[in-house]
Amino acid sequence: MIDADMLFTLCSRLVLPAWLLLLLLPRWEWTSKLVFHAWIPMLLGIAYIYAMTNAMPFPEGGGFGSLQEVMTAFTAPWLVVAGWIHYLAFDLFVGAWIARDSQRRNIHHLLIVPCLILTFLAGPVGFLLYAIIRYALSKTGTTVETA
Repeated sequence: MIDADMLFTLCSRLVLPAWLLLLLLPRWEWTSKLVFHAWIPMLLGIAYIYAMTNAMPFPEGGGFGSLQEVMTAFTAPWLVVAGWIHYLAFDLFVGAWIARDSQRRNIHHLLIVPCLILTFLAGPVGFLLYAIIRYALSKTGTTVETA
């Protein structure tokens, strides 16, 4: 049986190669097969279900109806792991979308590297930066050849 610590470590390590592929080899065939087709977020979805199943029942007073309930719920290790997996899955999904979208729009990969790093570290900030870059390039009519 996998415990919460082990699942946390496994899922954290699972996403690292995918992020490296997005950063270093975004046009490689295997990046497309493994990362762009959302296999890793789907595997994380299975891990999420496992973590949530083990998180039940929530600690007394825990839930999602108020900040206090969420804070109480996240005193349970399995629920914290589930929350972490949620971040890992959705940040990777957004990072893959950024890489694919930038390729379709011929945005030079070096322009999106900071976006990908920020998406990995602080999801919404990286997405916001990419949205700003995408908007700015569309308004100027600038198309920068992809590396």
